[in-house]
Amino acid sequence: MPKEDAMILAIVFAIVAIALLCKLTFNLIIYALPLYVGAIAGFALHSGGTGWLASAAAGIAAAMATLVLAYWLLAAAKSPIVQAVIGLAFAAPAAFAAYHLVHGIVASSMPSAIWTVAVSAIGAGVFGIFAWTRALSLSPTPAPKLANIESLP
Repeated sequence: MPKEDAMILAIVFAIVAIALLCKLTFNLIIYALPLYVGAIAGFALHSGGTGWLASAAAGIAAAMATLVLAYWLLAAAKSPIVQAVIGLAFAAPAAFAAYHLVHGIVASSMPSAIWTVAVSAIGAGVFGIFAWTRALSLSPTPAPKLANIESLP
């Protein structure tokens, strides 16, 4: 009997761990683009001969500059199309990272490679859409509406 109880507890803990990992990912997914930019800047400087401390500081500065630039561009953008492009710039790396995250989780539990890819693609789409909406919420002003509902008869 104790082996079955331990297996049930392990399953419950695994489900809770996956749920917490998904919650953490949803909260941090908006930072995929700044993390990527900062990592590229830091690794480029480090491979060029700069010390690790200066490379890390430059990577952090590049990531912060990416967020500030996105905030400024979203504040200056008047067109919904420009805002959508800025949101897409945040959503693409987030979807890429989410695909690999979901693939890593799902690959251990699904025997079929087709279903693993399908579930990973759905997860990437969900996380990408969420990152796009979160990126558009960085704007200090509300996004312009495509149609004014009050003016309709």
